[in-house]
Amino acid sequence: MPSDNQRLALLPVGRTGRPDRPSLLLTGGSGVLGRALIDELSPDFDLLCLRRDTPLGDPRVRELRGDLVAPRLGLSPLAWHELALEVDVVLHCAAETNWRARPQDITRTNLRGADTMLDLAARADAPLYLVSTAFVANTPTEEDRRRFPGAAAHLDSRAGAEQLTREAGVPGAIVRPSAVMGDSVSGRIAGQQGLTKAIGSMVLGQAPVLPGTPDARIDMVPRDHVSRAIGDLVRGGVADGEYWLTAGKEAICLREFADVCADVAVRHGLPRPRRPRFVPVDAVHRLLLPMPEGTALPASLRRRLEYCAELLPVFQRDLPFATSLGEPDCGTRLTRTDIRAALVRNAERWAGDRAGLLSRNRSATTAPMEVAS
Repeated sequence: MPSDNQRLALLPVGRTGRPDRPSLLLTGGSGVLGRALIDELSPDFDLLCLRRDTPLGDPRVRELRGDLVAPRLGLSPLAWHELALEVDVVLHCAAETNWRARPQDITRTNLRGADTMLDLAARADAPLYLVSTAFVANTPTEEDRRRFPGAAAHLDSRAGAEQLTREAGVPGAIVRPSAVMGDSVSGRIAGQQGLTKAIGSMVLGQAPVLPGTPDARIDMVPRDHVSRAIGDLVRGGVADGEYWLTAGKEAICLREFADVCADVAVRHGLPRPRRPRFVPVDAVHRLLLPMPEGTALPASLRRRLEYCAELLPVFQRDLPFATSLGEPDCGTRLTRTDIRAALVRNAERWAGDRAGLLSRNRSATTAPMEVAS
């Protein structure tokens, strides 16, 4: 997608911010990673968070109401000019990640959003750090685009945003986290996301069948490690490059993921879930999902299969990602033990936050169970 904005190399007016505390504009501050970035960056930066409708309600940040896909974020020319005067760093973390949205809306948000933030960074003479996703490495096939149009639009638009960034000539870096887990110590995560739902389904034994292979890698990194690596890059003034915030060769496999969730279920008094049966994705689409309603495939299982059939092909990999964690100005490298321990804490936090749901499922093991959330 060509840029809609004519780039300016710099704005020929002096700065207005405090020299000892740079001003950083963060998009996506209310998201899973955005909250962790506020924790990481607030001690060192004057944070200005772009938000659309819902206030963040965090005293550590100032909020700017705007529309990511509108020209100038929906600001007046004067307000846009003043924003460029103030900003020292742009950290673009916002993206449309809801695969149920219309593909054209996903593409519009992710490409226009990146283009607008690049324009602002150029006018402000500020570096821009683009938070992309490691899964741009999984190029969708034509069959994927037909079966999973939302996921394909997400990956294509993220790759397109990266291309815009490379072509813009704005200093900064592209960072590619894999699946973002909750905190490595507390297990806490802001909001719901695919990984959280997968943990819940497996703890409750609601995933008897999974699309994929048991040895496929599930690359995931705790959100505090991702935010620390991004914080190191920003504080270090890294002005170019692409950084993989991934587990790499240390990623655990799908079978181990399921076993960890089963262990957590037992510790919380639930029957140990059976290990899921792993079925090739193609077989799910050819044999299971075409089964008519009212057959041996319950509606709830069909919905979970459809969800997993879209989610897991994106997140599973046979070959490991590269990783930049542990390189200068890029956080710390994770071991397989670290990742497994973080998964245990995430699953324990999920179960601990849903004591009522688990209690009802303990007492009604023969009745239809409530679906994980």
